[in-house]
Amino acid sequence: MTHNILITGSLGFIGSCLTKLLVNTTNYNIVMLDTKTYAADVRRLEDIKNKIDLNNRLYIVDICDKKLVERIIQEHNIDIIVNMAANTHVDNAIKDSEPFIHSNYIGVWNLLEIIKDNKEKGKDIKMVQISTDECYGSILEGSFKETDRLNPGNPYSSSKAGADLLCLAYKNTFDLDVIITRSSNNYGQGQHLEKYIPRMIKLAIEGKDLEIFGSGHNIRDWLYVSDNSNAIQIVIDKGIKGEIYNIAGNNEMTNNHVAELIADRFGVGIKYIEDRKGHDYRYSIDYTKIKEELGWKPTTKFEDGLEKTIDWYIKEEHRKDLEATIV
Repeated sequence: MTHNILITGSLGFIGSCLTKLLVNTTNYNIVMLDTKTYAADVRRLEDIKNKIDLNNRLYIVDICDKKLVERIIQEHNIDIIVNMAANTHVDNAIKDSEPFIHSNYIGVWNLLEIIKDNKEKGKDIKMVQISTDECYGSILEGSFKETDRLNPGNPYSSSKAGADLLCLAYKNTFDLDVIITRSSNNYGQGQHLEKYIPRMIKLAIEGKDLEIFGSGHNIRDWLYVSDNSNAIQIVIDKGIKGEIYNIAGNNEMTNNHVAELIADRFGVGIKYIEDRKGHDYRYSIDYTKIKEELGWKPTTKFEDGLEKTIDWYIKEEHRKDLEATIV
């Protein structure tokens, strides 16, 4: 069966990677939707424009606009929605949480209402909600399983956790076909410079000391973006209605260690700055379920993924320098 899939947030970092994966490896009919915030970039889809008509398949629409989203779903007979639309930067959420509540919670509620309305008319639409390991909060030892209590520690993760609970509530109340994935920290080529690894690489390219929040002992598990996209594709194809799947990179390390790898690569120093408010100490999730039930596991070694990522940002800086010289 050929599915008609709507990918929201398709111009974002992870959304564009999944979009390209599905366009290149499946015969699904892909429709893209994005609000086109500061973190979106249509150039992320540059290498598939010969395979998909962006003019007729890419819509710049807010997922909170119910009428427009519903019209797109009906026009393209969408039967699967992969919701990757979200505001994600924790620092921005601390400064102003309103956009996060708008897109991450109200937007999800809007999609669920559309799916519910369609179900009442006899049309079933599956939704894969892309969430985050930050919903579980910090853990000193061990790793969170999908059944563990949510304990978000900042406005961003709270908005995502709230959306997850809303998805489960709509599944239980209205029998909607909803699946949730929660992934660890993604990294890779083309990620916005506000994120930890790109920010460090940018500073290093400029020959500046790398700036680390607090002591740098905070621990994150790093997941290469293409590994995450592969996992999401498997969930789309094989995931079970109402289930949650953790997606981890199996690359836990301190912020200090990541910075040291980048600093050593460029020969720059490291300095410490005032810690972030509500800075969770350690994120760790157990991905046994998706490994045993769906057959997925991460394949990219962190050092290999980091080198590919660094090379991309170096080339991007060279491209910008070249464009600056053209009159």
